[in-house]
Amino acid sequence: MFNARSAHLTRRGVLAAGGALGLGAVLAACGDDDAQSGGSADSKEAAKSGPWSFKDDRGETAKTDKVPANIVAFTGVAAALHDYGIEVKGVFGPTKTKDGKADVQAGDLDINKVTILGNEFGQFNVEKYATLAPDVLITTMFDDAGTLWYVPEESKDKIAALAQSVGISVYDRQLTGPLQRMMALAESLGADVKAAKVTAAKKRFEDASAKVRAAVKANPGIKVLAGSASQDIFYVSTSNLSADLEYYKALGVNFVEPPADVLKASGGWFENLSWENVDKYDADLIMMDNRSSAIQPADITEGTWKQLPAVKAGQVIARDPEPILSYDKCAPLLENLAEAIEKAKKVS
Repeated sequence: MFNARSAHLTRRGVLAAGGALGLGAVLAACGDDDAQSGGSADSKEAAKSGPWSFKDDRGETAKTDKVPANIVAFTGVAAALHDYGIEVKGVFGPTKTKDGKADVQAGDLDINKVTILGNEFGQFNVEKYATLAPDVLITTMFDDAGTLWYVPEESKDKIAALAQSVGISVYDRQLTGPLQRMMALAESLGADVKAAKVTAAKKRFEDASAKVRAAVKANPGIKVLAGSASQDIFYVSTSNLSADLEYYKALGVNFVEPPADVLKASGGWFENLSWENVDKYDADLIMMDNRSSAIQPADITEGTWKQLPAVKAGQVIARDPEPILSYDKCAPLLENLAEAIEKAKKVS
């Protein structure tokens, strides 16, 4: 997604846009090298001893004397690790909504049992982070420069001095890659990836992928638009760069694609449209950014939105631009997409 607006467009913008993209409504504006250590596969007992190391997607290897116990992670990463039975001490990123409930990116995390270091883009309480005596910080990356997602540029050096870090890339690759990497990381931290719950979730994901392929073949020609709404701008994401959209495209989904020249302003992630021009592209099905940083479809009051054929036909579904990287959480995304494509009527 990126752009979380150009890194700041880039970082912030993407965010916003919906492509991790829309990453935040502009948020306000393998082998031994990969999982090498006691925690990576031999046994749970080994996982409790050390040493531990993990080579991340920057090519950097985090090392500790023993398997990390005090883990701090971006909220979505913490949610993914939770699904594998690995708990964290602290989180940063969208965790709690204004009404005190768990943010969509928190998944099944008990947000009352973790220390929240920052709930919005640019927020990260370094002093509170230090009190957690962190062993490792884990987050995702939405560019090829190794930028750690939601780690503020102005305090990144102080943060880096306090603990090792691990970055899992979700940039310009299909969803299956980050899913595999997150599971390998969880395994290195002591997760039993052969547990029935994990293998069942992976099988469900694979079956759901097959359902998407079948739906596309059964209902050919359905055009899908990935969008994100803010007060003044409607973002149309390209299927390139975002891990979820790249994977859906590989399964046969036919996406609306903004031209390359207009994507340059966002680093290749999305096109900005005014609400007056929201009908620029024809679409039969619209996937809308479900993050708390974006305006949700039910709250969009623009008349031009309400007149879109897909909207009038009720063919609008949620999209997770920053999927929680566990098979348990990604399988339903595919199932919902498959059902929507299968039922969609050609309205464009």
